[in-house]
Amino acid sequence: MNLSEMGKFFIEQTTHPTPGKTLMKTELKAKFLQHILGKKKEGEGFTLIELLVVIIIIGILSAIALPSFLNQAKKAKQSEAKTYVGSMNRGQQAYMTENDAFTASIDSMGIGIASQTANYKFTAVTGDNSGLAYAINDSSLVTSSSGLKNYGGHVYLKKIGANSELTSVAYLCETNNVGPRGSATITAGGTTCDSDGKLIK
Repeated sequence: MNLSEMGKFFIEQTTHPTPGKTLMKTELKAKFLQHILGKKKEGEGFTLIELLVVIIIIGILSAIALPSFLNQAKKAKQSEAKTYVGSMNRGQQAYMTENDAFTASIDSMGIGIASQTANYKFTAVTGDNSGLAYAINDSSLVTSSSGLKNYGGHVYLKKIGANSELTSVAYLCETNNVGPRGSATITAGGTTCDSDGKLIK
Protein backbone atom coordinates (compact mmCIF):
# COMPACT_ATOMS: atom_id res chain seq x y z
CA MET A 1 0.00 0.00 0.00
CA ASN A 2 1.54 3.32 -1.07
CA LEU A 3 1.11 6.73 0.47
CA SER A 4 -1.58 7.92 -1.95
CA GLU A 5 -3.65 4.84 -1.25
CA MET A 6 -3.15 5.40 2.45
CA GLY A 7 -4.48 8.95 2.15
CA LYS A 8 -7.44 7.72 0.19
CA PHE A 9 -8.17 5.12 2.86
CA PHE A 10 -7.93 7.76 5.60
CA ILE A 11 -10.36 10.05 3.75
CA GLU A 12 -12.80 7.21 3.24
CA GLN A 13 -12.54 6.34 6.92
CA THR A 14 -13.39 9.87 7.94
CA THR A 15 -16.24 10.30 5.49
CA HIS A 16 -17.77 6.89 6.06
CA PRO A 17 -18.36 5.89 9.67
CA THR A 18 -16.39 2.90 10.74
CA PRO A 19 -17.01 0.53 13.62
CA GLY A 20 -14.46 2.41 15.72
CA LYS A 21 -16.15 5.77 15.22
CA THR A 22 -19.57 4.27 15.88
CA LEU A 23 -18.18 2.93 19.12
CA MET A 24 -16.93 6.40 20.02
CA LYS A 25 -20.31 7.94 19.31
CA THR A 26 -22.07 5.25 21.39
CA GLU A 27 -19.62 5.80 24.21
CA LEU A 28 -20.25 9.53 24.04
CA LYS A 29 -24.01 9.01 24.15
CA ALA A 30 -23.69 6.64 27.12
CA LYS A 31 -21.55 9.13 29.05
CA PHE A 32 -23.98 11.93 28.24
CA LEU A 33 -26.92 9.86 29.53
CA GLN A 34 -24.98 8.97 32.69
CA HIS A 35 -24.28 12.64 33.24
CA ILE A 36 -27.96 13.55 32.84
CA LEU A 37 -29.10 10.71 35.11
CA GLY A 38 -26.47 11.62 37.68
CA LYS A 39 -27.76 15.19 37.80
CA LYS A 40 -31.33 13.96 38.13
CA LYS A 41 -30.42 11.71 41.07
CA GLU A 42 -28.79 14.61 42.86
CA GLY A 43 -32.15 16.41 42.88
CA GLU A 44 -34.09 13.35 44.06
CA GLY A 45 -34.53 12.10 47.64
CA PHE A 46 -35.29 13.78 50.93
CA THR A 47 -33.14 15.66 53.34
CA LEU A 48 -32.93 14.55 56.95
CA ILE A 49 -35.09 17.47 58.07
CA GLU A 50 -37.82 16.56 55.59
CA LEU A 51 -37.82 12.97 56.83
CA LEU A 52 -38.01 14.11 60.47
CA VAL A 53 -40.94 16.41 59.70
CA VAL A 54 -42.81 13.57 57.98
CA ILE A 55 -42.13 11.20 60.91
CA ILE A 56 -43.33 13.80 63.42
CA ILE A 57 -46.53 14.44 61.45
CA ILE A 58 -47.23 10.70 61.21
CA GLY A 59 -46.61 10.37 64.96
CA ILE A 60 -49.04 13.17 65.79
CA LEU A 61 -51.74 11.74 63.52
CA SER A 62 -51.23 8.28 65.04
CA ALA A 63 -51.55 9.68 68.56
CA ILE A 64 -54.84 11.30 67.58
CA ALA A 65 -56.27 8.33 65.67
CA LEU A 66 -55.19 5.41 67.89
CA PRO A 67 -57.48 6.07 70.89
CA SER A 68 -60.42 6.52 68.54
CA PHE A 69 -59.55 3.27 66.76
CA LEU A 70 -59.29 1.34 70.04
CA ASN A 71 -62.58 2.85 71.22
CA GLN A 72 -64.29 1.62 68.04
CA ALA A 73 -63.23 -1.94 68.82
CA LYS A 74 -64.83 -1.67 72.28
CA LYS A 75 -67.99 -0.17 70.81
CA ALA A 76 -68.26 -3.11 68.43
CA LYS A 77 -68.07 -5.55 71.36
CA GLN A 78 -70.59 -3.50 73.36
CA SER A 79 -73.03 -3.43 70.46
CA GLU A 80 -73.34 -7.20 70.86
CA ALA A 81 -74.66 -6.79 74.41
CA LYS A 82 -76.87 -3.87 73.45
CA THR A 83 -78.42 -5.87 70.61
CA TYR A 84 -78.88 -9.02 72.72
CA VAL A 85 -80.52 -7.25 75.68
CA GLY A 86 -82.76 -5.29 73.29
CA SER A 87 -83.74 -8.58 71.63
CA MET A 88 -84.47 -10.07 75.05
CA ASN A 89 -86.79 -7.13 75.81
CA ARG A 90 -88.71 -7.69 72.58
CA GLY A 91 -88.70 -11.45 73.21
CA GLN A 92 -90.26 -10.88 76.65
CA GLN A 93 -92.97 -8.72 75.09
CA ALA A 94 -93.75 -11.40 72.49
CA TYR A 95 -93.72 -14.11 75.18
CA MET A 96 -96.13 -12.05 77.30
CA THR A 97 -98.50 -11.67 74.35
CA GLU A 98 -98.57 -15.42 73.72
CA ASN A 99 -98.37 -16.81 77.27
CA ASP A 100 -99.73 -14.04 79.52
CA ALA A 101 -96.51 -14.09 81.56
CA PHE A 102 -92.83 -13.19 81.31
CA THR A 103 -90.10 -15.85 81.29
CA ALA A 104 -86.73 -16.25 83.00
CA SER A 105 -85.53 -18.59 80.24
CA ILE A 106 -83.71 -17.05 77.28
CA ASP A 107 -84.45 -20.17 75.22
CA SER A 108 -88.20 -19.83 75.91
CA MET A 109 -88.18 -16.35 74.35
CA GLY A 110 -87.43 -17.97 71.00
CA ILE A 111 -85.03 -15.26 69.85
CA GLY A 112 -82.10 -17.56 69.05
CA ILE A 113 -79.34 -15.98 71.13
CA ALA A 114 -76.74 -17.66 73.32
CA SER A 115 -76.86 -17.08 77.07
CA GLN A 116 -73.08 -16.46 77.06
CA THR A 117 -70.65 -15.10 74.48
CA ALA A 118 -66.92 -14.37 74.62
CA ASN A 119 -67.53 -11.01 76.33
CA TYR A 120 -70.92 -11.18 78.06
CA LYS A 121 -73.26 -13.44 80.01
CA PHE A 122 -77.00 -12.77 79.68
CA THR A 123 -79.70 -13.43 82.28
CA ALA A 124 -83.41 -12.80 82.71
CA VAL A 125 -85.32 -12.43 85.99
CA THR A 126 -89.08 -12.17 86.38
CA GLY A 127 -91.18 -10.85 89.23
CA ASP A 128 -94.34 -9.10 90.35
CA ASN A 129 -94.63 -5.47 91.44
CA SER A 130 -97.95 -4.37 92.93
CA GLY A 131 -99.76 -7.05 90.98
CA LEU A 132 -98.05 -6.15 87.68
CA ALA A 133 -95.51 -8.54 86.18
CA TYR A 134 -92.06 -7.42 85.10
CA ALA A 135 -88.90 -8.91 83.62
CA ILE A 136 -85.34 -7.66 83.95
CA ASN A 137 -82.92 -8.72 81.23
CA ASP A 138 -79.27 -7.89 81.64
CA SER A 139 -75.71 -8.49 80.56
CA SER A 140 -72.73 -9.03 82.81
CA LEU A 141 -69.09 -9.11 81.79
CA VAL A 142 -67.38 -12.46 81.55
CA THR A 143 -64.05 -10.88 82.62
CA SER A 144 -63.84 -7.79 84.77
CA SER A 145 -60.77 -6.38 83.00
CA SER A 146 -62.35 -6.08 79.56
CA GLY A 147 -63.14 -2.35 79.90
CA LEU A 148 -66.65 -2.75 78.46
CA LYS A 149 -69.96 -1.31 79.60
CA ASN A 150 -72.93 -3.40 80.74
CA TYR A 151 -76.55 -3.23 79.62
CA GLY A 152 -79.85 -3.86 81.35
CA GLY A 153 -83.36 -4.07 80.00
CA HIS A 154 -86.66 -3.78 81.83
CA VAL A 155 -90.04 -4.91 80.52
CA TYR A 156 -93.11 -4.27 82.66
CA LEU A 157 -96.87 -4.12 82.41
CA LYS A 158 -98.61 -0.78 82.63
CA LYS A 159 -102.29 0.10 82.86
CA ILE A 160 -103.44 2.57 80.23
CA GLY A 161 -106.71 4.21 79.22
CA ALA A 162 -110.07 4.47 80.95
CA ASN A 163 -110.48 0.69 80.97
CA SER A 164 -107.03 0.17 82.58
CA GLU A 165 -105.93 -2.13 79.80
CA LEU A 166 -102.50 -3.66 80.27
CA THR A 167 -99.67 -3.02 77.83
CA SER A 168 -96.02 -3.97 78.03
CA VAL A 169 -93.40 -1.23 78.14
CA ALA A 170 -89.68 -1.81 77.63
CA TYR A 171 -86.53 0.27 77.98
CA LEU A 172 -82.79 -0.34 77.72
CA CYS A 173 -80.04 1.11 79.94
CA GLU A 174 -76.28 1.39 79.55
CA THR A 175 -73.93 1.77 82.53
CA ASN A 176 -72.20 5.14 82.76
CA ASN A 177 -68.81 3.60 83.48
CA VAL A 178 -66.87 0.57 82.37
CA GLY A 179 -65.78 -1.69 85.11
CA PRO A 180 -66.50 -4.69 87.24
CA ARG A 181 -68.90 -7.47 86.49
CA GLY A 182 -72.54 -6.67 86.97
CA SER A 183 -75.30 -5.05 85.00
CA ALA A 184 -76.91 -1.66 84.79
CA THR A 185 -78.92 -1.38 87.99
CA ILE A 186 -82.63 -1.45 87.28
CA THR A 187 -85.24 -1.17 90.01
CA ALA A 188 -88.10 -3.64 89.72
CA GLY A 189 -90.77 -0.96 90.00
CA GLY A 190 -88.84 1.69 88.10
CA THR A 191 -89.77 3.19 84.78
CA THR A 192 -86.32 4.45 83.82
CA CYS A 193 -82.63 3.77 84.44
CA ASP A 194 -81.05 4.27 87.85
CA SER A 195 -78.40 6.95 88.43
CA ASP A 196 -75.52 4.66 87.44
CA GLY A 197 -76.91 4.16 83.92
CA LYS A 198 -78.34 6.12 81.03
CA LEU A 199 -81.46 5.44 78.99
CA ILE A 200 -80.78 4.26 75.45
CA LYS A 201 -84.30 3.45 74.28
